[in-house]
Amino acid sequence: MARIILLWLLAAGQAAANLPPLPDMGAASDALISPIEERRLGQAFFRNLHQHLDISTDPEIQDYIASLGARLSRASDASGRPFYFFVVMQPEINAFAGPGGYIGVHSGLILATRNESELAAVMAHEIAHVTQNHLKRAIAAAKQLTLPMAAAMLAAILIGTQSPQAAQAALIALQASSLQHQINFTRSHEQEADRIGLQILAESGFDPRAMPSFFERLQQSTRFSGAHIPEFLRTHPVTSSRIADTRARAVEFPYRQYTDSFAYQLTKVKLQVLNGDDLKALRRAFANHARQGTVWQRAAARYGMALIDQRRHRLARSARIFAQLLARFPDQPRFIHGLAGVELAQGRTEAALARYRQALRRFPASSVLRLEYAKALLESGRFENARQLLEDHILERGARQPILFKYLAQAYSGLGQRAEARRYLAEYAYARGDLEEALRHMRAAVKLANGDRILSAITRQRLREFLAEKQAREH
Repeated sequence: MARIILLWLLAAGQAAANLPPLPDMGAASDALISPIEERRLGQAFFRNLHQHLDISTDPEIQDYIASLGARLSRASDASGRPFYFFVVMQPEINAFAGPGGYIGVHSGLILATRNESELAAVMAHEIAHVTQNHLKRAIAAAKQLTLPMAAAMLAAILIGTQSPQAAQAALIALQASSLQHQINFTRSHEQEADRIGLQILAESGFDPRAMPSFFERLQQSTRFSGAHIPEFLRTHPVTSSRIADTRARAVEFPYRQYTDSFAYQLTKVKLQVLNGDDLKALRRAFANHARQGTVWQRAAARYGMALIDQRRHRLARSARIFAQLLARFPDQPRFIHGLAGVELAQGRTEAALARYRQALRRFPASSVLRLEYAKALLESGRFENARQLLEDHILERGARQPILFKYLAQAYSGLGQRAEARRYLAEYAYARGDLEEALRHMRAAVKLANGDRILSAITRQRLREFLAEKQAREH
């Protein structure tokens, strides 16, 4: 045991020598890292997650979860703290909060909810863990490590995996075994997150009663499941006393009717289609649902039918359903994109591009339409139009989704600008946590940019930053 501890200290000390350590935070109970350092740690943490998890790049799914998260965080005591919400495409019922306000929700959890308030309840609970600084003990435990190593450690602990880097694996394994308790929320943390989460739900217009009802349903569904317990219950133990406490607090809020948003219903349907194995059976189920329920529920079911027809290349039938939906709901961007996507698949490129242009004149703030239009421009060879649209989007929104770098790489490649294309491929790989691939592309970009003084300076600086991070990871 003494030898293991010594190896752990030597490894941690060597890692800390390569990059400036996180600032000294003092005792875990009375100090935190600065907002700037926490944001950097959160960004590095999110990059590490891409090595282990399938994080959704679907613009519609991302737009929905980000909008819901923004609505909830505005009702919290976040005091301007930034949040970033994302969906993990895995069937497990789970959600987690990381440093820097990064909150992940598994697609399995979304599909397990019966209404939008239940989904909001879990997200409000995770937001409360962030605003109440419940992660500070784990962050404080990593304060002597370099930022890349600390981010890798926190990612490994939070998602229960090890880093793929061989040089880090032993260190992270040792740290995870001894520091797992630092990130497991205590009973008081869970109760506080419940209490704050209920307040967030009420103030953001959702049903506080959804929290105890969802937790109770999870608990009951796993009563005889043995080891097959949802990960959310493992990391957020739900006891009968907690359920009773949240139920007692929830009934103190005034009761009223709560209606699910159309976006929630459409997102659940799309996730069902993306995760579905038997699409024929799923389409039959949607066809049955399309004949019952509210007008919104029937429309959501028909949306599912259209998506399945599109995936199965029943394009004429899919186009007909999307056109009917769009006639009934002309302001729904998902139906605009759905019909345009079918038109592209049918080879009706000009009609699809015209539909996107018209929609963007009506909804210029729609990130979903912008990204889907950019993708359509790339697929149709309009590389300069796509480049301009993407760069304007980044400039206006400060958007940094990995998919933007991939699209820009495609645009510059189509324009024959190889140095820029390799530069953005490097940024795409880096944003997804693949440092080796990022280094390979950035080295190529440096060589290709040799005749361009400004681009050469940019690529050389980024290469130095990537190499410094590689050194910190390997020692």
